[in-house]
Amino acid sequence: MISTLDLGISIGYFIAIVAIGIWYGTRPKAVGTSGSNEYFLAGKSLRWPMIGLALFATNISCVHLVSLAQSGFDTGLLNGNFEWMAAFTLILLALFFVPFYIKSGVSTLPDFLEKRYNRACRDWLAIISVFSAVIIHIAFSLLSGGIVLQTLFGVDMYISVTIIAILTGLYTILGGLRAVVITESIQTIVLLAGAILITFFAWQKLGGWDPMVEVLDSKNELSKLSMLRPHGDESGMPWYAIFLGYPILGIWYWCADQTIVQRVLGAKDENHARVGALFCGFIKILPVFIFVMPGLFAYVLAQKGLLDVSAVTSVNAQGEAVVNSKGIYTLMITQLVPTGLVGILVAALLSGLMSQISGALNSISTLVSFDLYKRFKPDISDAHLVRVGRWSAGFAILVSIGLLPLLNSYESIFNGLNDIIAHIAPPITCVFVLGIFWKKASALSAQYTLWIGSILGILVFAFNKLSPSNPMASIPFMMMAFYLFCICMIIQIVLSYVFVVNHSSVSDTLYWKSFKEPLQGASWSGIGNYKTLSLILLSVMFVLYVIFQ
Repeated sequence: MISTLDLGISIGYFIAIVAIGIWYGTRPKAVGTSGSNEYFLAGKSLRWPMIGLALFATNISCVHLVSLAQSGFDTGLLNGNFEWMAAFTLILLALFFVPFYIKSGVSTLPDFLEKRYNRACRDWLAIISVFSAVIIHIAFSLLSGGIVLQTLFGVDMYISVTIIAILTGLYTILGGLRAVVITESIQTIVLLAGAILITFFAWQKLGGWDPMVEVLDSKNELSKLSMLRPHGDESGMPWYAIFLGYPILGIWYWCADQTIVQRVLGAKDENHARVGALFCGFIKILPVFIFVMPGLFAYVLAQKGLLDVSAVTSVNAQGEAVVNSKGIYTLMITQLVPTGLVGILVAALLSGLMSQISGALNSISTLVSFDLYKRFKPDISDAHLVRVGRWSAGFAILVSIGLLPLLNSYESIFNGLNDIIAHIAPPITCVFVLGIFWKKASALSAQYTLWIGSILGILVFAFNKLSPSNPMASIPFMMMAFYLFCICMIIQIVLSYVFVVNHSSVSDTLYWKSFKEPLQGASWSGIGNYKTLSLILLSVMFVLYVIFQ
């Protein structure tokens, strides 16, 4: 339990964010930016700093704060690959995907698929995107936030997350993307400040890097400091699984998922969109040091007896003491951080939870309104379209809360999240990659690839969960994503020769004629040049992987 002062700080922050979101989202708009375009895409006025911060805030949630600390405690720096590999994917977004998204003037990514392929592709992606936003972006965030809040305040998990979800939904539903992006920018700063604080106190308690290395060496666990593991590593994530599997998950998540890319679609112009994505790539370097590493610090502190983990320790059937590492972040807050600053840490957790929910709700309302409802009522007014978006967001909150007991069955929140993504992402990644890089990718080939690939992913996922003893269930989710992607690639390539492409005047402009073409677009001069920034980011990531290989 935390002190009254910290509780007051946490509640005060929560109320302030809700008030800012409602005020900023409902205040009078500038002339010419009213209506659905303003509500769903902030009038396409977002600049690169806000885009970068909003991308990061929508990505980072309680799931990351809690589960990355958990993974750091369990396996060391390994899951930091999900953060650093994102930088490479954001470079792909900036260089290869953004130009088409901005040039085509789409409001949603399913809308882009219709322009590149056909209406059936748009419908399918819209349905899958709503489904994934509810489960991946909202329900998992609520689950991780509920676990922390229950431990800290002793409040029932379902009551606390329901209140937070409803109040976050209030300013999101009222204010649209503008309210979301403004609050996300504030929340990113608070979240980073909180993460840096807990890293500092854990580091201080540990006494530095050398004492940690000594403890790990004494237990033959220096591999916990390695990002790239050899074949046969017990984690199930050797280096080749990361380099083969992550791009499948990453391209879907960062380049083809509406919840994330909607911030880019609201950009003022192409350069702001590109630089905003790259700015987020630089910020993604930080989570390994301030989210994952604190979990590793906690593990070493527990080994030295400087962190009491008895509250989350139980005895298994074999009589062995087992630490339930889901609660490790909470223990770090309550045992390592002094009174007064704990409230800031809880505010950071709330920031991660609220930003993830608000971003997902806004994308859901956009998808349902533009891609599903407007199809059947093309002459619908802007006011009616916004109302539909608001009602769909409210319904999504209720469904997400209802899914919490089911998702809580996962032993590791982070692995559970990525396990689901690994079975959803392959067909979507496939049709987007072939769509922008291969002229011959046809509409019917993409349509059947989405249908067959999605159904195959669902069947494999269900079969492995219902029959965990079958050989396929032992395949790590990263490799499963790669295998499913290869199957989807074969399906679409073969079908593109069976159903030959027939480009429209629009689709003929939505693929790259050569790999040089993306680098020939107009760009800012100096350090703001997206090509220069891409090269710098690539170089930084290469050096980091050399250091932590």
